[in-house]
Amino acid sequence: MTDGNMQGYVNSPDMQQRLYKRSLLIVVLSQIFGGAGLAAGVTVGALLAQDMLGTDSLAGVPAALLTLGSAVAALLVGRLSQHYGRRLGLAAGFFAGGIGAIGVILAAVNHSIVLLFISLLIYGAGTATNLQARYAATDLAKPTQRAKAISTAMVSTTFGAVAGPNLVDVMGKFATSIGVPALAGPFILGAAAFLLAGLVFFIFLRPDPFIVAKAVFQAQARSDRSQSAAVQTKSHNNNKVLVVGAAVMILTQIVMVAIMTMTPIHMKHHGHSMADIGLVIGIHIGAMYLPSLITGVLVDKIGRAAMSIASGGILLLAGIVAAVAPADSLLVLIIALALLGLGWNFGLISGTALIVDATDPATRAKTQGTIDVLVALAGASGGALSGMVVANSSYAALSLAGGGLALLLIPVVIWSRSKSKVSAFQNNLSN
Repeated sequence: MTDGNMQGYVNSPDMQQRLYKRSLLIVVLSQIFGGAGLAAGVTVGALLAQDMLGTDSLAGVPAALLTLGSAVAALLVGRLSQHYGRRLGLAAGFFAGGIGAIGVILAAVNHSIVLLFISLLIYGAGTATNLQARYAATDLAKPTQRAKAISTAMVSTTFGAVAGPNLVDVMGKFATSIGVPALAGPFILGAAAFLLAGLVFFIFLRPDPFIVAKAVFQAQARSDRSQSAAVQTKSHNNNKVLVVGAAVMILTQIVMVAIMTMTPIHMKHHGHSMADIGLVIGIHIGAMYLPSLITGVLVDKIGRAAMSIASGGILLLAGIVAAVAPADSLLVLIIALALLGLGWNFGLISGTALIVDATDPATRAKTQGTIDVLVALAGASGGALSGMVVANSSYAALSLAGGGLALLLIPVVIWSRSKSKVSAFQNNLSN
């Protein structure tokens, strides 16, 4: 973009709004592809590892590697985006995810465990990028548009994420027809989906909304130095709220990843088909993203604390239902995994809102990046430990343990509210 064109965007709110709407459409398109890629690894990653390793005890490793890879990629994509814009940062992340999916296919064909684990780690870049892509929708959004933009991006992920698992059986048959193991079939879809998502950003995200947004911010800072100084003097974080927001997202991520990872293994052991597994995981992922528009409204109206507590209650219920579900009952497993997705959705959005509330623009991006890494590492731990728990106990024990862990959200939120009331009372006394 030429300096003249950039200056035009800086000086024209109308041009900024047109670019915002165009960027939102591009994000929606990319999220549909990205969601399909995201779902492939979630659905059959554990099954592929189990098949190649011949044991259940390490079946949680794929989810752990995917999540660990997403943690590293979140930092790298964030830094690339910061220096070069969303277009290059997001495109690079999706391309890396596509390459990882191709590596998984080659690992399955050659029965290489080492290549499988390395490829799953790289594949995690696509997962991280898919989550970070929603921020591209908010770069030029007005304050009153930001929540809607994020919700729109998350909801659009649902289309690909639900379609992906339900194509598991079809992709398995296609893979077999070309000499590739059936369980690697969904990764063919994943490779194509991530590469297409990357191309959408690389080709169409011009002008880059993040670069325009930075130029607008710099121009505003130059024109109003006093306001900028005032913002800096007021810069501080509410550490108690920050801790609670991080705890909500970390706990919900551990519970969701642990139970979700072992559900396909549990279903396979009890005679369910790949089509059944794809249906359950597809509905689960749909429940993770589809309620976002309503959840955002509820978080604003009912409050962050109430929705965080609701998240813990729903995840506990999901764990109980999964634990008592008859092994041959597809319907009850669908209900359990749908509740698991809904509880995660409540926790993610309320926890994110708490983090935003607790930080100001001077520190927000850095703090959010650090917490996102912690959330990803928590998910990796949940995925790795889930296989060991099931191998040494049972799927029911894992589900109950996950539900019990989610219940910790309630005392954490109550603690934060009581601390806030004490602080307010002390402030009133001092005044």
